[in-house]
Amino acid sequence: MTKRYGLRDDQWERIKDILPGREGTVGATAKDNRLFVEAVLYRYRAGIPWRNLPQWFGDFRVIHTRFSRWSKKGIWEKVFKVSRYDADNEYAMIDATIVRAHQHSAGAKDSNAQQEDIGRGVGFLLTKIHAVVDALGNPTQFFLTPGPASDLQGADVLLPQIQADAVLADKAYDAFERVILPLTQRGIDVVIPSKTNRLEPRCYDKALYQARHLVENFFAKLKQFRAIATRYDKRSFNFLGGIYLAASVILLA
Repeated sequence: MTKRYGLRDDQWERIKDILPGREGTVGATAKDNRLFVEAVLYRYRAGIPWRNLPQWFGDFRVIHTRFSRWSKKGIWEKVFKVSRYDADNEYAMIDATIVRAHQHSAGAKDSNAQQEDIGRGVGFLLTKIHAVVDALGNPTQFFLTPGPASDLQGADVLLPQIQADAVLADKAYDAFERVILPLTQRGIDVVIPSKTNRLEPRCYDKALYQARHLVENFFAKLKQFRAIATRYDKRSFNFLGGIYLAASVILLA
């Protein structure tokens, strides 16, 4: 397997001891956790259907079932948390990016598009990824909504969890009741430019605001995983699991 699609030994050492099925834990021992993780990584890197996984990974149906089970149990989120170093809380940045959802991502059994964070744009199905990164540009939190949803829906969930001296965001987050007031009440500096229609523009640290490109840089790295840049997963928890795995690999690079 090429380095692009696999894990280095040092990357594997960082995460192997938190995975289910390892030797010495309760329950059945997995045949090869590393091969399974690299199969999932291969799929998200290449952006291929599960059935097109190379045969050396094993039965794609078993891999997909196991991946879904780990997503439901929050295993990929645990991998992400272990991959993170201590966050640099000098400041944090929040933003959102839209990804196109493939037509095959719609129609999950016993569910609907809204429940699976898929919304219809102009001719396309869309999902929005909300993310928070620290002062080094490393991701710390994620949240999904349908594509047409307001960025503030992600802010409602993610901002209360932020522990930072300042929060940087673009004009989409210039909402007094939902963003500005809650942050200032917690003693967090708000570095958000005012919307052009605001009668009394708010002052903000323009020099510090220039650092906001770090969250855009992270989204650019995340979208190098083709199955993240285009959503193929029917289930929202599976797509979020893939995001956690991709983010983990970025952090471990």
